[in-house]
Amino acid sequence: MSEVRLSWSGEGLSFDGRTSYGAPITLGAHDEGQAAKASDLLPLSLAACTAYEVVVILQKQRQELRTLDAIVTSTQDPDPPWRFRTIDIEWVVGGTVDLRKAERAVELSEQKYCAVAATIAQAVELTHRVRIEPSPAH
Repeated sequence: MSEVRLSWSGEGLSFDGRTSYGAPITLGAHDEGQAAKASDLLPLSLAACTAYEVVVILQKQRQELRTLDAIVTSTQDPDPPWRFRTIDIEWVVGGTVDLRKAERAVELSEQKYCAVAATIAQAVELTHRVRIEPSPAH
């Protein structure tokens, strides 16, 4: 079981959250400053959940993974409750990594290991692609 916490800060639409690991996170309305917009956390969570296993898989395969970036775009309905319709992730893999292995790692992670993907896949169209950016020669 996991527990996270959220408390209203007492000001505007700002909330203080605490992850199950105890890390703080500030959430708020998009027009009120330096905080995460709650709806950004779903696509970000999908990327993070998937990325964790991608790194593990590629390291086990002895790929020379140097960087891993996710560029996540999503579409939502224009009216409340602004339901997510699509989430697309472009994976940018840096290092000396076989493209097929990277693609397979993303597929395995998203389809088999990521709890976020498993939870939302029936309600949101999930797509991805992988791009390799080789490390510069030394």
